Amino acid sequence: MKKWYMPLAVLGIGSLGALLLSERGRQALRWVAESIERHQDTILEWNEAAERELDRLEEALDRIAASIEGTEEAR
Repeated sequence: MKKWYMPLAVLGIGSLGALLLSERGRQALRWVAESIERHQDTILEWNEAAERELDRLEEALDRIAASIEGTEEAR
């Protein structure tokens, strides 16, 4: 996989350059920036919901880990 790092990096940098230098790319970036500003509340709500879900998953994984530790100690 290491032999692909350099070509992928060059491709990525070239793509970003093309995006920033072309008029259509700049329009797309403006549209993205305006969309983020308009929908900031929705993004924040989604972020909070995602954080709550991640906290819930972390608690479940902690319970599973504690359960596994308990069964290993019983052996």
